[in-house]
Amino acid sequence: MELSEIKACLANTNPKDRLKAIQELHQYEPEVAIPLLLSQMQEKDFLVRSFVAMGLGKQRTAESLAALLQMVKFDRDANVRAEASNSLSLFGQPVASHLVAAFYQDDNWLVRRSIIGALVELDCPEHLLEICVCGIDGEDLTVQEACIDSLAFLASSSQREKALPQLLSKVKDSSWRIRARVARALHRFSSPQAETALEALKQDEDHRVVAAVLENFVS
Repeated sequence: MELSEIKACLANTNPKDRLKAIQELHQYEPEVAIPLLLSQMQEKDFLVRSFVAMGLGKQRTAESLAALLQMVKFDRDANVRAEASNSLSLFGQPVASHLVAAFYQDDNWLVRRSIIGALVELDCPEHLLEICVCGIDGEDLTVQEACIDSLAFLASSSQREKALPQLLSKVKDSSWRIRARVARALHRFSSPQAETALEALKQDEDHRVVAAVLENFVS
């Protein structure tokens, strides 16, 4: 799409035209694309702003980074903040501390899940452990589950000794889903404490937890 067409679509009241134009901006240099993306940051349609976040992540300049940090902190829609978190991860490990700060600031489950996934991809075990310690005791079950999965990921990292106690603290959790998740995660750890916990979970009152233990023994 020619630049003149993109500008015309961005000025159109039809969100679909603006979305198409934003997608086309990836083929242009940052000095052209970023000002046009920034012009759409305050659009009412959250999907337009989400596409802006995606577009800014593809540019990877200091200006686009600054804009994404603003979106993560201040956008009113969780979908946009989550997309901005995903785009931030494209800037590499130097943004890990910003993602951790956003995790503490934002208790929305979608945003937190996005940040957890981003830190896994960035391979930042210390930062990942920090947010898992925070999120594993949070109120949202899906975030807790993501934290448990991430703690399992840390079994092969420099943070394994700190990750294991976090999992062990959930062996007697009131939710069978959490206990089952913990059972799967503990198989990643070769230690007497993990083996003892798995033996206890094998006697769990919920058959789904027992199944989670046994399926890993079988595999």
